[in-house]
Amino acid sequence: MKKNPFGFEQVKVIAIPVRDAVRARAFYGETLGLEPAFEVKEQVGFYIGDMILMLKEDFYATPTELPNPRITIAVGNAPDAAKALSKCGVVIRDEVQTYDGEYFVGSFLDSEGNKLWFCSPVKIVV
Repeated sequence: MKKNPFGFEQVKVIAIPVRDAVRARAFYGETLGLEPAFEVKEQVGFYIGDMILMLKEDFYATPTELPNPRITIAVGNAPDAAKALSKCGVVIRDEVQTYDGEYFVGSFLDSEGNKLWFCSPVKIVV
């Protein structure tokens, strides 16, 4: 991987708006099974790998399906992930499709209405 001139290494935190922090923590922690992330002693969000998905409570915030920001989560197998999410009652917004013949891509809505994408490589069986 090429180093950039500013020393950027990876995305560390992505913050998304939530209207109901209790409901959002239940969705990400219980429904999706993500590990909680803390700052000092306060839970601020959840880990996805080394990245923190930070939940920013704001009753007036407008969660959106529009890419603001667009968050894409790498998964081992996107079609299987979509089935597992659906079984948990998660709304699949965009069914899994191939993208450029190299990736499976789909999306789901969180408890607040934010759209999150997920993807995996297309594995060619010979």
